[in-house]
Amino acid sequence: MNAERIVRIVAGFMIMLTLSLGLEASPIFVSKYFLFFTAFVGLNLFQSGFTRFCPLTNILSKFGVKGSC
Repeated sequence: MNAERIVRIVAGFMIMLTLSLGLEASPIFVSKYFLFFTAFVGLNLFQSGFTRFCPLTNILSKFGVKGSC
């Protein structure tokens, strides 16, 4: 599995988790402030599309996960 695929899986999981924790209609609601983390993940995905800089990709490369090439 390459780094790009792992980043997409982690980002999708974090968005779904924080939405579940931040929406009052959810059975596992904790606080509406989890929605700030959802926005952070979305903004990070947005900026990485333009700049090709993603902190998780850098972390994964240090663990030896290869890039998408």
